Amino acid sequence: MNDTSLRRTPLHAQHMALGAKMVPFGGWDMPVQYRGILEEHRAVRSAAGLFDVSHMGEVEIAGPSALPALQSLVSNDASRLQVGQVQYSALTTEAGSFVDDLTVYRLADDCFMLTLNASNTAKDLAWIRDHLGGRAEVRDVSDRMALIAVQGPRAVEILQRLTPVDLGQVAYYWFTSGPVLGKRALLSRTGYTGEDGFEIYLAPDHAPAVWQACLEAGTPLGLVPTGLGARDTLRLEAKMALYGNDIDDAHTVLEADLGWIVKLDKGEFTGRAALARQKAEGITRKLVGFEMVGRGIARPHNPICRKGERIGAVTSGSFGPWVQKNIGLGYVAIKEAAIGTDIEVIIRDQPVAARIVKTPFYKRTK
Repeated sequence: MNDTSLRRTPLHAQHMALGAKMVPFGGWDMPVQYRGILEEHRAVRSAAGLFDVSHMGEVEIAGPSALPALQSLVSNDASRLQVGQVQYSALTTEAGSFVDDLTVYRLADDCFMLTLNASNTAKDLAWIRDHLGGRAEVRDVSDRMALIAVQGPRAVEILQRLTPVDLGQVAYYWFTSGPVLGKRALLSRTGYTGEDGFEIYLAPDHAPAVWQACLEAGTPLGLVPTGLGARDTLRLEAKMALYGNDIDDAHTVLEADLGWIVKLDKGEFTGRAALARQKAEGITRKLVGFEMVGRGIARPHNPICRKGERIGAVTSGSFGPWVQKNIGLGYVAIKEAAIGTDIEVIIRDQPVAARIVKTPFYKRTK
């Protein structure tokens, strides 16, 4: 029975017609799988996958003071963005931990779009408005946007059939605007899978036609509709952090091994003092990747031990369908975080051997 309290994306009817298994996610009724997570995951790595990510939130910050206002909120340096460029960043608390992670789009000199995690959109919006105090216009444009992702080595070839825009001229983490099936869309060479591909921002009423056209153009080339289950295993293999698991308001950006999105020299921002202090003193824990050596799959909250002593906890864990290994992420004490360190993951009260390894677990061939 459908839960009428859950929000539905503009593509809900398409998911039902495809026989998707639907689950609650961040307040939305979302497809977790269509044909099966393993098949969908492998299709994205070898050909292409089609994702509905319309549940994500979009907020615009605009006006003459948009850049300094945004700079006061995020850890990365938005002044480095040219119009048409995208940046991964974080909204940070006073402690230097995560309000959320996000992508920042520079739409114009004085206008930026932030793409936020679905479950955090309302919280983030309130936080942004509270911290900006009217210094720039803040617009929630989430209901004016659908978002479709086409990901995989054949993604560009498939999407090119729907648009006259030369997609080959759009670099990674850049975007352009142009027609898709004759109607305006924003085409962003970004994704959450570790593969090449595009995310298409478009009007909600245009989304079903684009979804169907992607299926028709892509199915002969191996594209399959892909749900949240494979999206999670794909991002884990690529060591892309998931808010609520690997990053949250209890761990700082430096502890999350994301120091590259912290620009302490750009000027003041919320959490800067805490991050500067932590960088000077050194972190005491760190997010690391590990492979299981013994039999078992690590799950979030499983304790991580070394020589019988607890040193941390798992944040994400799964079988990696492409790397063919049981893999995971977790925070461990910094003195135990070196690559090659042998650890144990406590699974059903039993220690199972594992080893800290270099990440990402998977990196596509350019």
